Amino acid sequence: MAPSIRLSPAARSLFDEPLAIAVQGLGPRQQVTLRTSLRDETGELFQASARYQAGDDGELDLARCPALPGGSFSGLEPMGLLWALQPQKPFWRLVKRDVQSPFLLQLEVFEGHGERPGPLLAQAQHERAFLRDGVRRVPVREGRIRATLFLPPGSGPFPGIIDLYGTGGGLPEYRACLLANHGFAVLALAFYSYEDLPKGMKEFHLEYFEEAVNYMLQHTQIKGPGIGLLGHSKGGDLCVSMASFLKGITATALINASVANVGAVLHYKDITIPPIGADLKRTKVSKSGIADIIDVLNNPLEGPDQQSFIPLEKAECCFLFIVGQDDHNWKSEFFAVEGSKRLQAHGKEKPEIVCYPGAGHYIEPPFFPMCAASMHLLIGKPVMWGGEPKAHCEAQVDAWQQIQAFFHKHLTGKPSETPSKL
Repeated sequence: MAPSIRLSPAARSLFDEPLAIAVQGLGPRQQVTLRTSLRDETGELFQASARYQAGDDGELDLARCPALPGGSFSGLEPMGLLWALQPQKPFWRLVKRDVQSPFLLQLEVFEGHGERPGPLLAQAQHERAFLRDGVRRVPVREGRIRATLFLPPGSGPFPGIIDLYGTGGGLPEYRACLLANHGFAVLALAFYSYEDLPKGMKEFHLEYFEEAVNYMLQHTQIKGPGIGLLGHSKGGDLCVSMASFLKGITATALINASVANVGAVLHYKDITIPPIGADLKRTKVSKSGIADIIDVLNNPLEGPDQQSFIPLEKAECCFLFIVGQDDHNWKSEFFAVEGSKRLQAHGKEKPEIVCYPGAGHYIEPPFFPMCAASMHLLIGKPVMWGGEPKAHCEAQVDAWQQIQAFFHKHLTGKPSETPSKL
């Protein structure tokens, strides 16, 4: 019987779901190389490969068979061929722009373990989708709001979350829609560099974000009395500001966020919070010429920079800090700890802080390949984001569960089955 690839689910799976990969019909203990390929929407190619040896029965199941040294990874890694995908173009990050179309994953099995692949023995295609059947994608253009609302199947009401990304701008939807697949109504909110919103990151007015909060609170399919906020990087400190000043926030989850205002002046009514100071002379450059900006920001506990520390003790919500301990964008663990100290000093509940050793800055939904370095829009050159691929991938899987459990607990009052922390 000719070799063939067996996948489960067979033809299509959601991007944050595991994919079981096996090869059948090989010779006893036959040596093969498996390769995965995926093109993003700009046509850029991502690839990973691993070396394997079939069992005595000619079967190769990635859940039971460790990869041998010499490929993109080694050891028992059932999802390694997905999380180890690397761009063929340097400093390129995998993002999904159109969540209504899946990524197409190509899998190939080659004879042997040579530097150049041997003859092709088997191949298969698999769709990695972002929208579960029945999830509704609703573009929102109300007042000043520029956003997309994702609603789970059914009539609701559903726990509501506003999702904010960082300095990349635009309107990324992929995290919001993957979260909506799990029963949350999620508003992916643009805040600059999108349609008629400001082009640059000079100043932000919290009234814009307040409009989005009120939109969610008044929506007939959103379960009150409050909503959740989810923010990464610059989106994280915006969420801290929203939680501190706006009504109707019940739970705020932050991924590698700052507790000081970063990069732009923040206005709300008669309040102005200046951005924390920075000194680009503190940039270090690695041997490969990539900038390391971890020391660029000033300390928000010292001097005039104390004015940029967001008064999160005003918040009436619970906080979850997700921290990559190898984040090189800024000192995420320091920010989480200082935020926690400030909350407790004002008699507030101690926030949950979940730290992941070996995880970098871009903690994405599960199975996104780690981005070690890419262009930084504010710096204007490639910077390192930190992270070690295997540890980073495990952190993404666990953090995704932690975030859902946190929102289930605080927005629905029902605990979800949360696996143990790493």
